[in-house]
Amino acid sequence: MSERRLGVLLSGSGTTLQNFIDRIADGRLTGWRIAVVISSLTKAYGLIRAQEAAIPTRIIRKKDYADVDAFSAAIVDQLEEVEVDLVAEAGWMCYWRLPDRYIGRVMNVHPALLPSFGGKGFCGHHVYETVLEHGCKVTGATVHFVDNAYDTGPIILQRAVEVEPDDTPDTLAERVQAAEREIYPEAIDLFGQDRLRLEGRRVRIIP
Repeated sequence: MSERRLGVLLSGSGTTLQNFIDRIADGRLTGWRIAVVISSLTKAYGLIRAQEAAIPTRIIRKKDYADVDAFSAAIVDQLEEVEVDLVAEAGWMCYWRLPDRYIGRVMNVHPALLPSFGGKGFCGHHVYETVLEHGCKVTGATVHFVDNAYDTGPIILQRAVEVEPDDTPDTLAERVQAAEREIYPEAIDLFGQDRLRLEGRRVRIIP
């Protein structure tokens, strides 16, 4: 099987990117090469992680474009320049509009069990705080295909995480992020093995 090319979009520290880099390096995620890292911010630490791993980087800032269509087109141009097979959003904080040909080729991970606690504004610690405020007994992580709305794309994998009575947002985040580090590469691996079938709003995993 030929090597697949992954494009990573980020806006922050790049911990998810580092997870991908480490797993490709140690053989837990095989058959993939990260072809480009695109950041929406000039000083995102994820750019340094990418450069240290000799991965090409690009900076595409929303404020440099007239509208979301121009911003989206710039992202797609960079992804297609390196012929990516799959795009992984990894702490990417900007809305971009996917062309039809990218539906089913862009993934994201969310720190809750979608469709709960998703949508615009539900990211980072705000999710953990809201889960605790609601008294949830179980939360978790979700990997999903991205569509052109917030957190509504078809679900690929989920991992449940129990909420402990004395949890804080920080302690809950630690366990949810551990789940994310496992299921996100697993979803990418399934894609690379051609084992994901998008059937309307459902994703079928082929044995």
